[in-house]
Amino acid sequence: MPINITMPALSPTMEEGNLSKWLVKEGDTVKSGDVIAEIETDKATMEVEAVDEGTVAKLVVPAGTEGVKVNALIAVLAADGEDVSAAASGAGSAAPAPKAEAAPKADAAPTQSAPAPVAAPAPAAVSVDGNRTFSSPLARRLAKEAGIDLSAVAGSGPHGRVVKSDIEAVVAGGGAKAAAAPAAAASAPQAAAAPAPAAAAPKGASEEAVLKLFEPGSYELVPHDGMRKTIARRLVESKQTIPHFYVSVDCELDALLALRAQLNDAAPRKDNAPAYKLSVNDMVIKAMALALRDVPDANVSWTDTNMVKHKHADVGVAVSIPGGLITPIIRKAEEKTLSTISNEMRDLGKRAKDRKLKPEEYQGGTSSVSNMGMMGVKNFAAVVNPPHATILAVGAGEQRVVVRKGEMAVATVMSVTLSTDHRCVDGALGAELLQAFKGYIENPMGMLV
Repeated sequence: MPINITMPALSPTMEEGNLSKWLVKEGDTVKSGDVIAEIETDKATMEVEAVDEGTVAKLVVPAGTEGVKVNALIAVLAADGEDVSAAASGAGSAAPAPKAEAAPKADAAPTQSAPAPVAAPAPAAVSVDGNRTFSSPLARRLAKEAGIDLSAVAGSGPHGRVVKSDIEAVVAGGGAKAAAAPAAAASAPQAAAAPAPAAAAPKGASEEAVLKLFEPGSYELVPHDGMRKTIARRLVESKQTIPHFYVSVDCELDALLALRAQLNDAAPRKDNAPAYKLSVNDMVIKAMALALRDVPDANVSWTDTNMVKHKHADVGVAVSIPGGLITPIIRKAEEKTLSTISNEMRDLGKRAKDRKLKPEEYQGGTSSVSNMGMMGVKNFAAVVNPPHATILAVGAGEQRVVVRKGEMAVATVMSVTLSTDHRCVDGALGAELLQAFKGYIENPMGMLV
């Protein structure tokens, strides 16, 4: 009988996506694991794999279609030995095909149809020798080309997922050697990594009521895209459910700026370019990670039944992209060198702007940093992004008059504000975290040992 391929949910909060490109055509034969399409979500473009074998009988949804609901029928496969024409003629009987039109209004409720996807998102689980090994499609392709057994590879991605760098490390080491998955990843509480459940987009004033306030022809209407609707929903959810508490402190930057210049001058050269170029933000990320390590009671997430205490500082970094922002995550930042953080952040930032991040690269995390200093902003307060309990808002470094031992002096000072979820990070605990952060910023040699 025909095999229905439906729009997959590429993240726990996804309600719809754009079918950007088909990588197969009608009549092609596909097998499990073949990449068949590219789906654009509100944050990234991802590959979709087939999980069944067969012949593509009909592509129900054309490439370029926007606003395709999760679980909507997008293609039909004819099973082995089945008549392709007969399978194609029955297309559309299992699920309604989406319309190629603008995305639905922001207050539309998420689909409630029962999931029956036959396509899998790129970071899918595969079975190797009876054990489930989580890996990305790129890692699987590289492993296959190199003849590497995925079950013998320890994954460094979220929850032990095998990623590209793991395969490259095995290849560089001369082969796949059995290794146990990190215990911390295996035992990490799942509630902390998963984003909050999807909710209906927030309602504002009706469009009709707003437009009555303006002269006809004095405006244009720009439809909300998926990213803007997701941001709106998440911010309303955060402000409605999280009791925010704010603490601010001023940090002197002169010692950090001097160390940064010294480290950049000492950077080894590779292909006639420095191996790294540290930014102030790279050092802020490291200082925040070390502060979370030193004040573990603040490295938490709130749930209705438990306090989730994290074993590592996975620091998200807000990156502005056209139409909104995204927060790629530096995993285990407390263990990484400044040069590693810098190069990793440069790569994540570039792929974020190109919308090429994978969900595991921007979902989860234990805290985050939002830096608007490069825009000349002196100070601001950021909104906590669940499941995080804290977010650090970083202002510009500027020369100010300070008092030292009763005398005035000029110093480069940066104001930072920590927003906390008061359910799990009280004022005193937030102040302790911020003082630990300030200590690393003003005594930056501590970040090197």
